Amino acid sequence: MHHFLFGQIFSHLATAHHLSWLGIIAVAAAGLGAGTINSIVGSGSLITFPTLVALGLPPFIANITNTVGITSGNASSIHGYRRELVGQRERMLALVPFSAVGGITGGTLLLIRPSAFVGIVPWLVLLAVALVIVQPRLTTFLRSRGPRHIHGSKWLKLGLFASGVYGGYFGAAQGVIMIAIMAIGLEETWQRINALKNVCGFVANATAGILFVIFAHVNWVYVLILAISSIFGGQLGAHIGRRLPNPILRSIIIVAGTSVAIKLLVN
Repeated sequence: MHHFLFGQIFSHLATAHHLSWLGIIAVAAAGLGAGTINSIVGSGSLITFPTLVALGLPPFIANITNTVGITSGNASSIHGYRRELVGQRERMLALVPFSAVGGITGGTLLLIRPSAFVGIVPWLVLLAVALVIVQPRLTTFLRSRGPRHIHGSKWLKLGLFASGVYGGYFGAAQGVIMIAIMAIGLEETWQRINALKNVCGFVANATAGILFVIFAHVNWVYVLILAISSIFGGQLGAHIGRRLPNPILRSIIIVAGTSVAIKLLVN
């Protein structure tokens, strides 16, 4: 009975927003893919954002709808990586506020200046990829300078604030940027860094999403579809990502980040 009632309500909402079932399936598939990719590396918005635009949403509305919709997938990824978060409670308390403030700042900038970062986004992603590539040598150099603070330096916190700004503004490859910053700033395994990235990414998206819900127009039907599908994607991504050896995970991050930057530059 409940499933039938939910189906009726959803069908009514889809009709009211002039959505075809093909469009619904496309958004659901994009949300599943984005949730999976975001859990492993973090560039899923390059699937969902173009899908929403192709279905007729203006880019600005598509961007904020995407941010609100995939936040639940970020939360799902946190649950999937919960074992890798064991022992990182104090670190999260030290770092998460910077992602939160960054997300609020980025969301505010998007509402005020929608075109502020468009030109530099691909270069930010390429910089993050470069940091991932040189990370082993940078880590060796930093280790020779003495032990790093267990909860990260002020530069790591500043970097997470900046990546939160970027995530609140657009978000494609936010995870790549966060992982690059954390891998240099923390002495941790890639899997535990990825788990921490999921937490900080969720916080940045959620804080920006709250702003969008209050001050902007959000397409709630698409949000509902993305939210449900990205939850499953987050679990699938965690299932896959947690089993990847560190070199393979690092290689995926480099390839994904480079692909994102090229796509953004071409567009």
